[in-house]
Amino acid sequence: MNTTRTRYHCPVELAVDVIGGKWAVVVLAYLKERDHRYGELRRRMPGISEKVLTTRLRELEAAGLVERSVQDCAIRSVTYRLSAEGAELAPALQILHDWGQRRAQREGVRIEPAG
Repeated sequence: MNTTRTRYHCPVELAVDVIGGKWAVVVLAYLKERDHRYGELRRRMPGISEKVLTTRLRELEAAGLVERSVQDCAIRSVTYRLSAEGAELAPALQILHDWGQRRAQREGVRIEPAG
């Protein structure tokens, strides 16, 4: 997620630069639903490695799309949520979700939620 470029030829270029790839969009989609702790995200995305999830969360936080909050209790708890800017993506994420669901139905693809 590198937005150090100063020239873009299409707004989608900038959006993709900020959001990143597949896993970043999936993280954002889950956070659109509600706040999640790291372990919850990990369980909901069994195909992602811990290293990649941690990296994507850090990138999304650096891009200002995700906020991280730490509760220091007996067991340290870290929660992630969409920032105000990240929440602006909610309609686009919902459209992607709905389209994916319709496509899965048309193609006979099973969507098996994890966690």
